[in-house]
Amino acid sequence: MADLKLLVPELNEAETMSAETARFEELLLQASKELQQAQTSRPESTQIQPQPGFCIKTNSSEGKVFINICHSPSIPPPADLTEDELLQMLEEDQAGFRIPMSLGEPHAELDATSWDEALASALGSRDLPNPEPALEKLSGLEGQGCTAYDVAVNSDFYRRMQNSDFLRELVITIAREGLEDKYSLPLNPEWRILKNRPFLGSISQQNIRSQQRPRIQELGNLYMPDSPRPEKGPEKPHLNLWLEAPDLLLAEIDLPKLEGPLGLSLEIGENRLVMGGPQQLYHLDAYIPLRISCDESKAAFHQKRKQLMVAMPLLSVPS
Repeated sequence: MADLKLLVPELNEAETMSAETARFEELLLQASKELQQAQTSRPESTQIQPQPGFCIKTNSSEGKVFINICHSPSIPPPADLTEDELLQMLEEDQAGFRIPMSLGEPHAELDATSWDEALASALGSRDLPNPEPALEKLSGLEGQGCTAYDVAVNSDFYRRMQNSDFLRELVITIAREGLEDKYSLPLNPEWRILKNRPFLGSISQQNIRSQQRPRIQELGNLYMPDSPRPEKGPEKPHLNLWLEAPDLLLAEIDLPKLEGPLGLSLEIGENRLVMGGPQQLYHLDAYIPLRISCDESKAAFHQKRKQLMVAMPLLSVPS
């Protein structure tokens, strides 16, 4: 397991920044501004029509809630991990796996599910000596209001999810948490999948960003300016960074000689990333010209790609 620790930067940026680091800073700042502008104006977006999948029924303090789990080929797929690899990441509480989702706006609908259930109950009560109570219950349920949300994932991933109870429950959990965060909507932890009803109400079109995220070019080996490049010693791995959002920087560190995270050390400071490998196979010491939230940073080792992936929330975004 990667050892994530705090590191207090000791170097003065203005005095120690090399030409390579200056170019790195320029690329990061440019990408950050581009991404901010894209999120402000959203000049390029694609309208999609999600296809129905299945429907979840739960509730909140405001009433019944239905979540239509949908899919679209326009939604990017998540990383291709086996269930064992994914389970290992989740057990270690590491930020190495994301499921891209499009969370739709709430829309008011009429809840026909309770009416259907009551109808079945009433029909089953016709042979009882006194079926009137079930029929009275039926007449009072028709037309109850509720709220529905549409959540879309990638179509290929959805087909994979259909054959995996583990992935299905994971998607439902992430979708519920996403809706709770986005709409400040505490949901009942109890839920169920509706039978023979792929969606409730109508599935609306959604707008997703069609513009690719500003990508930071791969800079290879980055060194702190006061550290000379040694001719011999640990290998300096390739480092690839990009802004996933204005307040989130992601990093991929290629470690082809490793089979797992055992022996890796990772130190993250407010603007510095230092990684050491087992038996001195690797060493990376990189200056990052953005303020990183050390406490919230997380890392995960991707065994299939042999990469260390680091998610670094930012304390502030350059203007």
